[in-house]
Amino acid sequence: MIKVAINGYGTIGKRVADAVSAQKDMEIIGVSKTKPSAEALIAVQRGYPIYIADMGKKDAFAKAGIPVAGSVEDMLKKADIVVDGTPGGVGESNKALYEKAGVKAIWQGGEDHEVAGFSFNAHANYKDAIGRQFVRVVSCNTTGLCRVIKAMDDAFGVVKVRAVMVRRGADPHVVKKGPIDAVVLDPPTIPSHHGPDVNTVLPHIDIVTMAMIVPTTQMHMHAITIELKKEVSRDDVLAVMRSHNRIGLVQPKTAIKSTAELKEYVMDMGRPRSDLWENGIFEASVNMVGRELFFFQAIHQEADVVIENVDAIRAMMGIVTDPETSIRMTNEAMQFTAL
Repeated sequence: MIKVAINGYGTIGKRVADAVSAQKDMEIIGVSKTKPSAEALIAVQRGYPIYIADMGKKDAFAKAGIPVAGSVEDMLKKADIVVDGTPGGVGESNKALYEKAGVKAIWQGGEDHEVAGFSFNAHANYKDAIGRQFVRVVSCNTTGLCRVIKAMDDAFGVVKVRAVMVRRGADPHVVKKGPIDAVVLDPPTIPSHHGPDVNTVLPHIDIVTMAMIVPTTQMHMHAITIELKKEVSRDDVLAVMRSHNRIGLVQPKTAIKSTAELKEYVMDMGRPRSDLWENGIFEASVNMVGRELFFFQAIHQEADVVIENVDAIRAMMGIVTDPETSIRMTNEAMQFTAL
């Protein structure tokens, strides 16, 4: 069993913890929190040992009825690998801690590529992650872009990609962040960081991205144009999308035409936390004009990287060397059913 520690049991960390716990070849040996919270109480209910960065706060946890198993350093001693789920910019400061402990580590897309020197997407470069000590799982938007671009490139060849990211303003639980009544260019310059981030995984792809933030919390929406190397039919493209194990087609018969309706649909499907782990491509939007492919896809910012973290763990530990085998194992353990 691969012993996994989660440093930062927040939006991503708690989801990765549950995903790891569902795997037959992994176990959670502990999670960390900086202060008592509802999430910490849930972690206790799920049986995850709680570790803390500042042992001076142990009494505060005890008063909240949260037993403390030890320090973060104590947790790392028990782990084969740690998933860093701390806020963006914080994870980089933890690198020295992981190096001292001699433990493998995974960072999230909120950190720069340089923190690990390797950025990961299961379909694109799983084999290159085998045995590595440090890996960064790219952001939710970059994960969604990499999946579909790699699929189109493998099937038809990609000349260039142009994409607009319409990003959610904040996660649902964040109550102190806007915008409330604005569309904010993020950034106002072009390209946004998403295209260069894709190039850390798919360096040969010609991609330019633009991004904005809108006042919603549900998901991101991408408007994507991909110029292919040859003319293909819409049916050809849809066949590739349908066969992909982390792309879901939102079918016209559902009458879904918004992220809110898609989130509700996934919740009604019984998904944990109503999480959409796959790209949600709106089938009605898929269109070919000459060699140019157009479509919209929804990306659930809280969820799509979760399963990528699980695959990164297997690759880094060298337990499973075939990407499709790991992807299948992860999906099956999560009881991943198609949209």
